[in-house]
Amino acid sequence: MKVIAAYLLAVLGGNVSPSADDLNSILGLVGIEIDEDNLNLLLSQVKGKDITELIASGREKLDSVPSGGGGVAIAAPTAGGAAAPAEAKKKEKVEEKEESDDDMGFGLFD
Repeated sequence: MKVIAAYLLAVLGGNVSPSADDLNSILGLVGIEIDEDNLNLLLSQVKGKDITELIASGREKLDSVPSGGGGVAIAAPTAGGAAAPAEAKKKEKVEEKEESDDDMGFGLFD
């Protein structure tokens, strides 16, 4: 992932076809050592390809990946606003319990 980020930074900086030395110098500036196998793999896969086409192709692949959980059904109160006061009372009771347990008999600055 770091190698890909360095490659994209080089391309954004105006270098259309970054070399291994370019990527080594970018990552070396922040003290990251590169695995030469990953570097060579990336460079071989992007050689002669346009970065915008690669990004577009990646987005198409991501579109086919499911990216959400199951549907959540939210029930709306049907009695107008009758459910809201009851919920507010429940929340107040919960908050009171939390506040009473905060100091547990001793204070931080006692």
